[in-house]
Amino acid sequence: MPTDPDETEDFRSVSDDERRVRRRDGSVLFIKVPVGWTVRSLRSVLRASPDYGINAAAVPSDDRLPTYLRITDISEDHRFRPSPRVAIQHPNASAFFLQEGDLIFARTGASVGKSYLYDPADGPLVFAGFLIRVQPNEDVQPAFLAYCVQSERYWGWVASTSSRSGQPGINGREYGTYQLWLPPPDEQRAIAETLSDVDGLIESLETLIAKKRAVKTAAMQQLLAGRTRLPGFSGEWEMKQLVELGVFSKGRGIKRSDVRDDGYPCIRYGELYTRYSDFVANPVARIPASVALAAQPIESGDLLFAGAGETSDEIGRCVAYVGENTAYAGGDVIILSPFRGAGNSLYLGYLLNHPTVSVQKARLAQGDAIVHISSGNLGQVQIELPPVEEQEAIAALFSDIDAEIVALERRLAKVRALKQGAMQQLLTGRIRLPASDAPARPSGERGAEPVGAAPRSGGQT
Repeated sequence: MPTDPDETEDFRSVSDDERRVRRRDGSVLFIKVPVGWTVRSLRSVLRASPDYGINAAAVPSDDRLPTYLRITDISEDHRFRPSPRVAIQHPNASAFFLQEGDLIFARTGASVGKSYLYDPADGPLVFAGFLIRVQPNEDVQPAFLAYCVQSERYWGWVASTSSRSGQPGINGREYGTYQLWLPPPDEQRAIAETLSDVDGLIESLETLIAKKRAVKTAAMQQLLAGRTRLPGFSGEWEMKQLVELGVFSKGRGIKRSDVRDDGYPCIRYGELYTRYSDFVANPVARIPASVALAAQPIESGDLLFAGAGETSDEIGRCVAYVGENTAYAGGDVIILSPFRGAGNSLYLGYLLNHPTVSVQKARLAQGDAIVHISSGNLGQVQIELPPVEEQEAIAALFSDIDAEIVALERRLAKVRALKQGAMQQLLTGRIRLPASDAPARPSGERGAEPVGAAPRSGGQT
């Protein structure tokens, strides 16, 4: 079968129809190249050599100027996601406009290997100097190529190739050596269309999740401020300081090295920022009994605040603990245990992250590089509270929306995993899609088959 003579360290020919594939985790797998497929280097299927973008400074977005595509504008899911959108003002910018079918690679730093297939729907884009452009010829479908460089095999090659120097990086010449497994054009198109359908489902789920979050945000702005009341509720709200609602205490102990996979549930202050939002019923982290003895216990209904943070805007992040069993709070966690009947803890978890409350916490915080807030200062925060029955109804509404979002996020995670599995099967030919010009296979043949999981004698790199 045809092969490209430019084999790489991580992709050597074992025989005429076998290749050694390095996975992303560094392990090696021997796989047969499917019947009817060819092995080509990337540079052999390009209209021109890979080229670099323009080196120019970004300027604020302006409708009169072209949009600038930088390495940071390419998302983890290979889309153009600028934050913020910027422009470029340079006399040579017109020479660097992307065209339909162009594929962009990041060439340096932590983003090396990341790619983006230009979508004309993103508007005219000029690509920057830390990016590399390739322009496929008629031998490869651009969409198929875009999926090839999202595969496990590709990322294994990136990890190996980019680590050869101190600074992670892959230049245009090196990208050109990447070995592609190419089915006939009709099969390339069928694979790309199948994976594109999955991407469409992913995008629709992402859109639905974003809409649900927007609905929740709008509802919180209205209901938590009393601008809108739920049916059946009326009457005045009462102004309270947090110190009037319960007793403050502080978490203690629980180092990162104390956390285990099993034991007693615990919550550390960093998790209030990174893992939990508004409330938590089942903490993920666990500690052994010996650590729990020295830690601060918390009970269902307790409100947990982050006592330290990097900025005043985020200080005092609040999470309501609504689990059934005793848990434990680590250092830099401030705990407010409400008095009986003082309020609905789930409602308070939502309310105490509302912008009107966050502004007060920021004003009461202290410090520059590391910001702190004390329980005494938290106690000064003022909130308006409706009757407990109305709090419960509002909290139930928000909780239902959160449950819908969680269900959609789980479905999204499953579809993303499905896509990865489909890519692994389709891009190695383990599963073949019908295509008019795909050669017939002998009875019982499934395309590519793993030959072995361990390197053969003399086959290590």
